[in-house]
Amino acid sequence: MNPVELIRKKRNGGTLSQDELHAFITEYVRGRIPDYQMSAFLMAVYFNGMTMEERATFTDVMLRSGDVVDLSMIPGVKVDKHSTGGVGDKVSLILAPMVAACGVPVPMISGRGLGHTGGTLDKLESIPGFRTNLTIDEYKRVIAETGLVLIGQTDDIAPADKRMYSLRDVTATVESIPLIAGSIMSKKLAEGIDALVLDVKTGNGAFMQKYDDSVALADALVSIGNAMGKETVGFITDMNQPLGFMIGNWLEVVESIECLQGKYVRDLMDVTYVLGGAMLWLGKKAVSIDEGIEQCKSAIASGKAMDKFCELTERQGGDVSYLTNPSRYPSAENGIGVLSEKSGYVAGYSTMEIGLLAIELGAGRLKVDDVIDPKAGIIITKKIGDEVKAGELLATIFTDKSGVVQLASDRLKALIQIADRRVEPPPLVVSYVDAHGVRPWRM
Repeated sequence: MNPVELIRKKRNGGTLSQDELHAFITEYVRGRIPDYQMSAFLMAVYFNGMTMEERATFTDVMLRSGDVVDLSMIPGVKVDKHSTGGVGDKVSLILAPMVAACGVPVPMISGRGLGHTGGTLDKLESIPGFRTNLTIDEYKRVIAETGLVLIGQTDDIAPADKRMYSLRDVTATVESIPLIAGSIMSKKLAEGIDALVLDVKTGNGAFMQKYDDSVALADALVSIGNAMGKETVGFITDMNQPLGFMIGNWLEVVESIECLQGKYVRDLMDVTYVLGGAMLWLGKKAVSIDEGIEQCKSAIASGKAMDKFCELTERQGGDVSYLTNPSRYPSAENGIGVLSEKSGYVAGYSTMEIGLLAIELGAGRLKVDDVIDPKAGIIITKKIGDEVKAGELLATIFTDKSGVVQLASDRLKALIQIADRRVEPPPLVVSYVDAHGVRPWRM
C-alpha cells in the first residue's frame, strides 16, 4: 500500500476500494502513516467527497479500529438517538429515561459541548457526583440494571475517529458530510445498539444551517446505518431558535426535570415525543411512531420517566436530592434581566450567537482546558410569534463574571428580533428520512 498513490487517487476524484481504505486508516492508527499524509487525505475527501460504498467502508474501518461493545446479553432491541447539536438542546436528558421507562434499552455514548452547542456530558456532570467516565464493564452493568446508560467516548471506542477529528479541527476539514457521517456513525455503532434515531438540526443555530445540507447529512447517516445492518431513521428538526427556554448546563437539567415532571414546553416536548415514538417503534414496543408517542406521554404523566432519571442518576453516582429539590443548587452571583425596548412580536433569534454568548458567560469552553461554570446561562421567556410589550422581560442572564454582565445584556437584546406584525413560528419537525428517502413530516 502506497499512501501517496492513494492520496493522489482520491485527490483526482477516484474511488478507493475497501482494501485501500482499510489499509490506509489501519496504518494511520498504528502510527505508520504520519499526520501530514492523513491531513492531505482528509482535504482530498473534503473537496471530492466519497461514494456511498466508500462512506460505509470508511465508517466500518473506524468502527473496528477499537472495541465494539457487545450488548447481546441485554434483552430487547437496543436503540439510541443522536442529535447534530443545537442551542438549548437538552432532549437526551428527557428522552433516554422516558424511552427506557417504556421498556426499550437505551445505551448512549454522548459528547461534550462543541462550538456554540452544549454537550450532554457537561449537562449531566452539572449534577453533583454524576459520573460519565464509566469503563465498558460498568457501562454494561448499568444498562443491565437500569435499562439505560449515558457515558462519554472512551479511549477504546473508535480511536481512529478520535485521532482524525483532532486533525480535521485544525485543517479546516470539519464541514465534510462523508467525514461528519463517518465520525458520528463509527461511535454510535460501536456502543452496542441495534437501531438508531437521528435528529439532524437545520437553521441559524445548527451546524448545517441550510435545509438541503441538513437533508444531505441525514441521508448519508441513515444510509450508512442501514448499510451497516442497523435500522436507522432520521428527522430534520428546526434550530432557528433555542429549544425550550433554558440555555446552560444546570439550567437545562432544571428544565429537563420540569418536563419529566409533566411541564409541557411545547417545542422541546413535541420534538422529544416524536423522537421517542420512533425509538419505541424501532425497539418493537409500538406498532407505529404515533403509538410510541402516546406511550411516551404516558411515561411522563405517570412519573415513570422521572423515576427512571433518578434511578440512572443514583446508579452513576449523582446526588438525586438535587433533582427532587433543584433549589438546593447554588445560584449564579449575577442575574440580570433583559427588557424589550418596544412592543411587537418576537420575529427571530440569532441562535448561534446566543449559544456563543452563553459560552462567554461561562456555560462552555473557549479553550480546551477551560472549566465550565454549570450555573451560567440564559433563560429566554418568549418564542418566535409571541407578543411582547415594551419593558417586558425577554430573557435573564446568569453568570459569576461580573465584568461581562452589561455587555452581555446589550448583545443579547440585539440578538432577539422584534417585529410590528406577528411572524408564524417555524415547523418543529420538518422532514422524515428513512431508507426510502426524504418526505415531509406531518407536524
